[in-house]
Amino acid sequence: MDRVRMPRRLLLAGAGSAAVAALTACQASQSTTPPTPQPTHPTTNGQLDEAALRRKIASLLVVGFRGDSVGRDDWIIRAIRNGLGGVILFDRDLRTDTERNIRSPQQVTTLIRDLKNAAPGRRLIVSIDQEGGRTSRLKPDNGFPATRSEAEIGAENSPAATREWARGLVASLTRIGVNLNYAPVVDLNVNPESRAIGRLDRSFSANPDVVVSNATEEIHAHRTAGVKTSLKHFPGIGSAAGNTDFEVVDVSSTWKPVELEPFRRLIRAGAADSVLVAHVLNKQLDPNLPASLSPATVTKLLRGELGWQGPVVSDDMQAAAITRRHGSADAVRRALQAGVDLLVFANQQVFDPGIVDKTVNAVVDLVRRGQLTQERIDQAVARVDALRPKG
Repeated sequence: MDRVRMPRRLLLAGAGSAAVAALTACQASQSTTPPTPQPTHPTTNGQLDEAALRRKIASLLVVGFRGDSVGRDDWIIRAIRNGLGGVILFDRDLRTDTERNIRSPQQVTTLIRDLKNAAPGRRLIVSIDQEGGRTSRLKPDNGFPATRSEAEIGAENSPAATREWARGLVASLTRIGVNLNYAPVVDLNVNPESRAIGRLDRSFSANPDVVVSNATEEIHAHRTAGVKTSLKHFPGIGSAAGNTDFEVVDVSSTWKPVELEPFRRLIRAGAADSVLVAHVLNKQLDPNLPASLSPATVTKLLRGELGWQGPVVSDDMQAAAITRRHGSADAVRRALQAGVDLLVFANQQVFDPGIVDKTVNAVVDLVRRGQLTQERIDQAVARVDALRPKG
């Protein structure tokens, strides 16, 4: 990975940021990459304990669903009872262009309560994309306060203003019971015309110092309220011309190693709860596979060189960027083998109420055939558990 090592002067740039310093006391992740486990199978009396394995696999999935309320026999409730790890909430349904899960604060609070009540120990991950600005699921249309975008916050670049903004974001999350926010975006705004980042005002800045200092304040506000965060989109999509939800996106000729800097510095400061990996193809890092399916990107670069040993989260596993090149089962296999722990299925590009069973069945088959080990599943379960609320 010599191609992506940063000059020391860039690594040290901005290290004196007061916001980063406030979190350096947090426990940093170990920098060693765990050894590759040998194939084994969970057994009971010499036979595969499929029931236990299925619950473990289900706990690694976050799934989207339709409906602003749930009944005890709904498929999503049955999946939660059977060990589903989490849900992701949306305000709009992409395919029907109608309301999906969020109509009002009172309604979504009741929905989340009912979802959590179905989960053993109420340790369900309830996740959302609440970045601020245009990428917000909680907004005035459904009864929540308006929020400024990361671009607006980064342009002001005031610690006090960022703290106030972040607390407002988090207040809406805690009000309804969300415990994982797929934020902050720490992509550098290297291409202001990017349809994925720049045009949507999703980046604090093209300057790593500005991104790190503002992201640190945002993370601190989440942690104070007990809400986990996810740094995204590793290894950087600020130069992406397209959106991986709808097309294959190649950043091989536009990506720069400096785009790793926010991830590297926040991880070193102990400011990461999880890291979300993008579906972009970056041939500077892997000539064949998108980042989310690439051992070179996830295991060697993120876990090895950057030292991140906590949970790694996928972008939407139903996104066109990977479904057009890989079947669903193959994408799941490659993601888990690459080192991804939590697999997100938004159920937006397609809507499949059977996605949990299909995915669990596919992974059980991988274990049976020795393509995935029990140790790897257990490793992912332990990492994902760190994202769960305490029972």
